[in-house]
Amino acid sequence: MRAYLKSLGVWGFLGALVGATAIGVFLIEPTDARTPERPGLVVGAAPAKDARPMRMVMSGAFVSESGVNLYDEIAQYLARKNGITIEVTTGLAYSTINSMLQTGAVELGFICGFPYTMLRDEPTPRAELVGAPIMTYPRYGGRPVYFADLVVRNESPYHSLDDLRGRTLVYNDERSHTGYNAPRHRLIERGFASGFFSKIVRSGSHEESIRMVAAGEADASWVDSLVLDYDREKRIGRAGEVRVLESLGPMTVSPVVVSPDLPAELRAALQRTLLGMHQEPEGKRLLDAAFIARFVKVEDAAYDDHRLMKTTAEKAGIVAIR
Repeated sequence: MRAYLKSLGVWGFLGALVGATAIGVFLIEPTDARTPERPGLVVGAAPAKDARPMRMVMSGAFVSESGVNLYDEIAQYLARKNGITIEVTTGLAYSTINSMLQTGAVELGFICGFPYTMLRDEPTPRAELVGAPIMTYPRYGGRPVYFADLVVRNESPYHSLDDLRGRTLVYNDERSHTGYNAPRHRLIERGFASGFFSKIVRSGSHEESIRMVAAGEADASWVDSLVLDYDREKRIGRAGEVRVLESLGPMTVSPVVVSPDLPAELRAALQRTLLGMHQEPEGKRLLDAAFIARFVKVEDAAYDDHRLMKTTAEKAGIVAIR
C-alpha cells in the first residue's frame, strides 16, 4: 500500500496511531463520544499565540497521493487568509477519518462524498459542506463532477465488464464511493454482485490499486478519475500502464467539509476564502497546480446519488462485493 502519512506536529503522530488501529474497518458504528469543549478558533489577521490549531484531514482525491503536498498548501493558504493555524493529517482509513470528524477530533476535511453522506445523515449531522472543485479537464464540462473509471492493464485481453468474470478485483476502501459504493451498485444492476469475481483485494488507496493492476497483481479496479488524470498528466506512478474499460458517472465530486462545532463566523470565512481562491494570484497558482479551475458551492442534495446506491445495495442484501 502506497498510502502514507503526511503530518505537521504531534497531531500527525497521533493520527497515524489511530489510523494504524483502524485500517480495514468497514462501516464503524458512530460513537456518542465527543471531545471536550475547547477554546474556539477566532478569525484574525495573524494566529494568536495561545490559539489552538484547526485540524484538517484528507481522503478526498482532487489530486493523487503524489500531489498530497498541494492539500497542505491549500490548507496553509486558508490558514494565512483567516489568521489561524491548520495542522494536516493524511493517509488514514476512511472509517478513521469519519470517526475523527464524528467525534470532533478534526474540524476540516477534504473527504469522499460517500463518507460525507454518512456524517451528514447522522441524527445530529457531523459535517457541513464548504465547497467542491471544478476541474480544468474538458471531460468534466465545467461542473463539480468526476467519474469512477474501471481500469485494466494496457496489454490485458479485457474489453468489457463481462470479460472480468472470475478475475481479481482490487478496491481502495469500503467507504469509498468511487472504489466501492458506485461499483457495487453497477454490479447489482448487472446481476454480478455475488460471485462474479474470483478474488476481492483491498489496497488502501487508488494509487496502490492502479499499481497492482499495472503490475498484474489484480486484473481490474474502479479508481477515481481525478487520480488517474493527475498521475497521467504528471507522468507519475503507473497510470500510463492502464486503460479505461468503462466509466461510472458523472457523479458529484468529493467535497470540502467543516465540523458544525466550528463558530459560524469561521465556517463562513473559510468558505469565502476557498470559493475566492481563483481570484487571488496565490490561490490561483495553487489551483492551477492541482488542475482545479475553482471551488464552488454544492448542496447536500447533490450527493443523493451516493445515498441511493447505498440504499439499493442494502435493500438487495448486498453490503459487500463478493
